[in-house]
Amino acid sequence: MSQKKCPQCGEWSVWTNDYRDRCEHCGEFLSPDEMKREERKAQDQERYEKEWMFYVNPEDSAIVRFFKKSGNLFYTVFMAIMTFIMWLIAALPG
Repeated sequence: MSQKKCPQCGEWSVWTNDYRDRCEHCGEFLSPDEMKREERKAQDQERYEKEWMFYVNPEDSAIVRFFKKSGNLFYTVFMAIMTFIMWLIAALPG
């Protein structure tokens, strides 16, 4: 284990290289910048998921959920076929 100086109180605390570690003296996060970065990353990921055209909202009706799930299936199959074709094009000249 290592130690890290708390940015709030200036005391040294045990640090396990985890961004959620807290100071033993004042209770603040030892890595507040990393904590903010992780929160922003989680918010961005949630926003991107909801912006996806086939995002299945729990409040959608049954028919809308069916079409969105079908859209996800067709998109996945289409991307798998396109990936295989691109791999084939790249592998054949070699």
